[in-house]
Amino acid sequence: MDRSLLIKLLKTMLKIRIFEEKVVELYGRAEIKGDLHSYIGEEAVATGVCLNLSEEDYITSTHRGHGHCIAKGVNIKNMMAELFAKETGCCKARGGSMHIADVSKGVLSANGIVGGGIPIATGAALSCQYQKNGRITVCFFGDGAADQGGFHESLNLASLWKLPIIFLCENNLYAQSNHMLKHMNIENISDRSKAYNIQGIIIDGMNVLNVYKKMNTIIKDVRNNKGPVLVEAKTYRYRGHWEGDPILYRTKDEVEVWKKKDPINRLVKEMSEDGILKETDVLKIKSEISVEVDEAIDFARKSPNPLKESAMDYIYYDS
Repeated sequence: MDRSLLIKLLKTMLKIRIFEEKVVELYGRAEIKGDLHSYIGEEAVATGVCLNLSEEDYITSTHRGHGHCIAKGVNIKNMMAELFAKETGCCKARGGSMHIADVSKGVLSANGIVGGGIPIATGAALSCQYQKNGRITVCFFGDGAADQGGFHESLNLASLWKLPIIFLCENNLYAQSNHMLKHMNIENISDRSKAYNIQGIIIDGMNVLNVYKKMNTIIKDVRNNKGPVLVEAKTYRYRGHWEGDPILYRTKDEVEVWKKKDPINRLVKEMSEDGILKETDVLKIKSEISVEVDEAIDFARKSPNPLKESAMDYIYYDS
């Protein structure tokens, strides 16, 4: 992997991290309303996956979707404006944190319903196959969504029709406050691929190089009509399920163990040891991204609120 790609991986993860840290801060000051689910800790998954995709490829996201959107190239000014419920937001203030969408970037929306994006992604993959346009779909979902009926129905249809789709489970161990072993009697969610006669693969979701390299091969195979794949990324969220979560279901020691595997620190360490990154380089990148995020916040604050008269717009499709 050349230096330019490694820098791109690092910048993308840092952009997600800094964006999320700023958003958490804004939420704490009540500048952002509604529910907020931080992606901090899981940056390597969205980054390693989406940097292998083209702008035309589709993704569906989850309630924890900021990282996926940033990695897929959605403009953070419009994302921030959406969080502020402004007219300049990605969805003109109608989506909010859990429903960010940008079809021009292939983002078919985050989704507040657990597993709600899985059937949508399957339909998108069917459209790719039908149109023979060379696109593929990546469906992000959490471990809790792997128990939904839509998950099993979608894998069954995708397998039957050999659709160009990757079902990507971000297993951060907790479906809200339930450890995965409390709601499923298996160790690996990827094992469920066997029931549908498709490939199941586990990746280290705390190692962006591992994610990028493995997904590079998987995406090429799916694009070459080798059928759907179920990928399980073992990862971890540092913060609660939502901002305000008292987090009574896990220990601080457990969190610290996972933080030692931090994907950003891990990549910085490896690049530094290989002599391709200096501490000053890291500081410069962080500073540039912080400025970009601050500009997005300023843009959102100064953007107009939606007009009351437009409240019923975009509900029905006007042919």
